[in-house]
Amino acid sequence: MRNNRVALFDGIEEGGIRATSSYSHEIDEHDNERAMEGLQDRVNLLKRLSGDIHEEVDSHNRMLDRMGNDMDSSRGILSGTMDKFKMCVDVFLCFAKSIVDVITMNSICLS
Repeated sequence: MRNNRVALFDGIEEGGIRATSSYSHEIDEHDNERAMEGLQDRVNLLKRLSGDIHEEVDSHNRMLDRMGNDMDSSRGILSGTMDKFKMCVDVFLCFAKSIVDVITMNSICLS
């Protein structure tokens, strides 16, 4: 790998390019081809990896959408339950008030 890097970047030093007398002859085509194949393999790997990430994100988005729908359904059910509970409490309070009124009337009548 080090030889590939040397072959690819031969003559580049300190921000400038120094041309050697045999620059064009020193670059080995075989090394360049291997370096290109290595780059192509990395590009293919990154492409597959980004595709896998895309699929995973889509899967999580679908799961979150389902969870949101389930939460909305649960909210509706709980809202209905709370309305019924409030009605029961109101009936109980009305009944309790009636009992207190009856007891108060009886104590007034008995006095």
